[in-house]
Amino acid sequence: MDTLKVQKKNYRQEKKRATKQLFSALKDPSVVIVADWLKIRGTLKSWTKLWCVLKPGLLLIYKTPKIGQWVGTLMLHSCELIERPTKKDGFCFKLYHPLDQSIWAVKGPKGENVGSITLPLPSSYLIFRAASESDGRCWMDALELALRCSSLFKINLPKQGKEGELITPPDVSHNGLYTLLQASTISEQELFQLHECIPENDALSDKSEKDNIEESETEHSRKTSESDQSELHGEISLDREGTTYMEELYEEFGEIGEASQMETVSDENKSLMWTLLKQMRPGMDLSRVVLPTFILEPRSFLNKLSDYYYHADILSQAAVEDDPYCRMKQVLKWYLSGFYKKPKGIKKPYNSILGEKFRCCWFHPQTNSHTFYIAEQVSHHPPVSAFHVSNRKDGFCITGSILARSKFYGNSLSAILDGKARLTFMTRDEDYIITMPYAHCKGLLYGTMTMELGGKVTIECEKTRYITELEFKLKPFFGGSDTLNQICGKIKAGSEVLANLDGHWDREVYLDDVHTGCRDIFWNPTSEIRRQRLKRHIVLFEEQTEMESERLWQHVTSAINDGNQRQATDEKYIIEEAQRKAAKERKESDEEWSPQLFTYDEILAEWRYKYEE
Repeated sequence: MDTLKVQKKNYRQEKKRATKQLFSALKDPSVVIVADWLKIRGTLKSWTKLWCVLKPGLLLIYKTPKIGQWVGTLMLHSCELIERPTKKDGFCFKLYHPLDQSIWAVKGPKGENVGSITLPLPSSYLIFRAASESDGRCWMDALELALRCSSLFKINLPKQGKEGELITPPDVSHNGLYTLLQASTISEQELFQLHECIPENDALSDKSEKDNIEESETEHSRKTSESDQSELHGEISLDREGTTYMEELYEEFGEIGEASQMETVSDENKSLMWTLLKQMRPGMDLSRVVLPTFILEPRSFLNKLSDYYYHADILSQAAVEDDPYCRMKQVLKWYLSGFYKKPKGIKKPYNSILGEKFRCCWFHPQTNSHTFYIAEQVSHHPPVSAFHVSNRKDGFCITGSILARSKFYGNSLSAILDGKARLTFMTRDEDYIITMPYAHCKGLLYGTMTMELGGKVTIECEKTRYITELEFKLKPFFGGSDTLNQICGKIKAGSEVLANLDGHWDREVYLDDVHTGCRDIFWNPTSEIRRQRLKRHIVLFEEQTEMESERLWQHVTSAINDGNQRQATDEKYIIEEAQRKAAKERKESDEEWSPQLFTYDEILAEWRYKYEE
């Protein structure tokens, strides 16, 4: 009898807990996965634009974002989600009850019996239209999260004490979790380009990057000549005759296809990500979001940006090509060569701090020349990275800057590149303006974490009037593995289409010549092509200044390579705290910080390398 009483008591408590959890998510304005405008189709097949707020297990619909005029609430636990084909612009998806039962809650969030009058809406399903495919797929990711994982929102955030110290909830078993999360911050730049953010020395390695450098220092160092090095001296090494560059011996490549674009996150790390989610709100500044260090790649963002120049020899060939159409094709081939490198897993580089610098170069055996790369973090809020690439002997240089923005959608995020690169063929006085795709990562909290590229990009030469238009396509909802990493595009002279392109950015890309009717493989990163990659040389560790990336982040890198996430967090916090202290001192003394190597050109509205001439 006593056992039955205990069972009944537990039964009542469990009912209360479930009800309390649902009402907590319903009423708490901070518990929001995503909120935005969507068009909803009524029973009369007309569309109305309504404000949709997605919470764990619930989708609330309002007339306006002011959350005053409630229209209705969908109970997601009874719904299925499916993509819906459409002929019109945008992206459609459908929430429905498989047995044609009502999906609506009887009462509103404040106990309302009737919602605001709007067009008649179906009872057992709703059809939604997002403005774009990327927005629609992000909504589907977020809905999948809300459908499957609402129970995980029971995890509480730590509360702030009077002096700002953390008060850890008693039901959380991860000791030190909140200290780790508080000490690690993320900016929008750190979320940029997830598609290639993989460590050269992963956490399983028993040697740090510094160890590898020191081991091969004697055999693989190279002194650049004074004439070559003068391109990059600036104020970094005016006191030296030259800089010692050492060849990197190892590069890691992942498999072709989706295998290297997927990563399974451990349960322990997923609970960290759930805690992260609780801190995020739609539209908030991601630079204020706390981030665990287990997703860090052991190198800086400025280092990461140099990955696109391992085939710079293609630009050397383009510079001597007399036909402008063939030149554009060579530039496009070089552009595609920057995407196929996909080591295992999905990581992000360190957020470069203000004034940080990185240098490296590639030797061209065919022309006996060097392509030099130098980058500097020229702004912190917003995070802007400026870079300059030059090979004067072969006649080309590239200047550009990157401002990264990120959109968070609950179970996915898009990392968007704002900025452009200007490729110049100096002997021809010819500029090519280049843009970049965005990276879309989903499965952050539910399912397998995957990465794709999306968006439309251009390579445009105003002087010759040649332009390349490319579209990176996200994988369709029902697509197979062959629909992953698809691209299509065209090369035009003015408004005339000269060639069409299609294929996969990590595999074969085909070109159809409009005039000849021939279809050929235009680019294919075969094993032979990979073997032809130029060898990158980095500055000898002992010759790096305190603000150069490898020296600056050496202790964080070593901790990550040793698998010591706590130490990595502590070391990262030391660097970031020093940056915050320096910013505070400049503000108090009314001192304005200025970059050492780059200056902003007001006429061109872009950052230029001070010593490019």
